[in-house]
Amino acid sequence: MADERVLITGASGVVGTLMRPRLAKPGRILRLLDVRPPAPPEPGEAVEVLTGSVTDPEAMARACEGADALIHLGGHSRENSWEEILDVNINGTQIALAAAQAAGIKRVILASSNHAVGFRRNDEAGPDGLPADSSARPDTYYGVGKAAMEALGSLYASRFGMDVICVRIGSCFETPVVLGQRGLTTWLSPDDGARLFEACLSAPSPGYRLIWGVSNNKRRLFSLDEAAALGYEPQDDAESYAAEVADLPGPTGIAADHIGGPFCTAPLGEYNPL
Repeated sequence: MADERVLITGASGVVGTLMRPRLAKPGRILRLLDVRPPAPPEPGEAVEVLTGSVTDPEAMARACEGADALIHLGGHSRENSWEEILDVNINGTQIALAAAQAAGIKRVILASSNHAVGFRRNDEAGPDGLPADSSARPDTYYGVGKAAMEALGSLYASRFGMDVICVRIGSCFETPVVLGQRGLTTWLSPDDGARLFEACLSAPSPGYRLIWGVSNNKRRLFSLDEAAALGYEPQDDAESYAAEVADLPGPTGIAADHIGGPFCTAPLGEYNPL
């Protein structure tokens, strides 16, 4: 049996770098694409390294050729100008999906974000958390880009019969400490991230799905029911880092009341490191 080939766009970014070793397994080749060249393969590492942009149709066509699945992480990961969000996050997603469809890729995982629903209030979350298919209420141009990504995923799933799973990621870092107290709510641990992507890759015939990408955090506001239906079993809880952020200031005002936190008040259209 031929090896499974999984294409990861944005492979040099934070999430791509964290997933690279965790998604490696016998019988799988990771094809890594980014505008910044991914690190070359280590001895014995089953990876193919490509340099290119998701906005380049020819580069995406080459990247998709012979791939079995696409994990689309490519794009700006923070607020940026409308022109940049439109070019990279929206047009880039359409180009990636079109290339995947033309290459016969049937399984696509799109990295969406909590910022697609950033202006939903925290108190909208019920006992089981905010449903993963809550309609878009973006908090930034970045959030608009993620909402457009989800819509494009739905279009390609419906028109072409592709399995497309949109993962509304909370925040995926080595630890939640980088986000202070907010991280105790939104964290997706790298290990749980790999568990989630594995579930998305292996779930039989999911069709189009919207799911949350968070760990089983004590303070989470997000439903895990939809991800659990695909086989996701999170093992981590950001609460183990609570003591490390206890003395850090928490969000206030609008940022404290809404899913998007400080993105709800950050300058619109300006890059920010939040």
